[in-house]
Amino acid sequence: MVSQPAGGWDPLVHGAVPPAGGRDPLVPGAVPPAGGRDPLVPGAVPPAGGQDRLEAGPPSHAGFVALAGRPNVGKSTLVNAMVGRKVAIVSDKPQTTRRAIRGVATGQDVQLVLVDLPGVQRPRDALTERMQRRVERELKDADAALMVVNGEEGVGPGDRWIASLLATAPVPVVIAVNKIDRLDRPRLITVLSAAAELSIAEDIFPVSARKGEGVLELRAHLGALIPEGPFFFPPEDGSDQTDEQLLAELIREQVLRRTFQEVPHSVEVVVDEITVVRDDLTRVTGMVWVEAESQKGILIGAHGKMIKQIGTAARKELQRELDTQVHLDLSVRVRKGWRGDERALDRLGIE
Repeated sequence: MVSQPAGGWDPLVHGAVPPAGGRDPLVPGAVPPAGGRDPLVPGAVPPAGGQDRLEAGPPSHAGFVALAGRPNVGKSTLVNAMVGRKVAIVSDKPQTTRRAIRGVATGQDVQLVLVDLPGVQRPRDALTERMQRRVERELKDADAALMVVNGEEGVGPGDRWIASLLATAPVPVVIAVNKIDRLDRPRLITVLSAAAELSIAEDIFPVSARKGEGVLELRAHLGALIPEGPFFFPPEDGSDQTDEQLLAELIREQVLRRTFQEVPHSVEVVVDEITVVRDDLTRVTGMVWVEAESQKGILIGAHGKMIKQIGTAARKELQRELDTQVHLDLSVRVRKGWRGDERALDRLGIE
């Protein structure tokens, strides 16, 4: 953690008191809380359909933390790292996250509901308008906000625009500078200084979501910001998504990894049916939407090669999630202009 004392922040001094043991917060690695107990053992998420607090047990803190940042800064990877399992798909393509995905890190007396918001950007169609409205709603309802900055790219105009939105938020704001594993110390100090100049957060955490460096310290700090109260959601859940939504996202992740240019932005996946054939076998029927016949041809590929590769990779992810063998029936359909079709977006559950 890097703290900004009153009167200015000196990146060379770090501006922070090292935790017990004397560890320098700028040196990668997590610092356990006093007593050695991790208050946020991964495990839990809101069920779909409500946020009524559960009355079983009196935990000390529970609340919502909204993650904001430009597209492709690593928010989904950071959510997965804090939860301890994969609840949000990861890709280097912008607009990977289209819905506000919730992951939950739950411990003995702390439950963080981490809301992975779509990448904040200026809306340009019905899809991105809905994504932006969802960002604004989630920030309004959150107990704390975490702005994620791509340390490799540094602070740019997009980050300053997001900071201006967060400056008016009535909740505490924390900044995480991600991807520090790709920075040397001089570059890290430069990025931390630029993040401090955004003037929206007293606490700045250098982290590597991919390697887990600094994640524990950040997680513990967020747990101290949320209000007292019982848990919102059962600790055994991993995501607020339905099984159909989660499996569809895992399939879409494999499409994103294998397509380029406009195709990734034009793809959506719907899982129509999940059938348990027997204890060790599940049949999943899915549909890939695209906006043009040319995109359908790209996804299917010569002699069906591309769709077979996507299906093979997706099936492995589904088997890992379901813990059974999976028979995946995947097809491609053209739905022209679905990103601008309000009824289509309603069907997809993109609010």
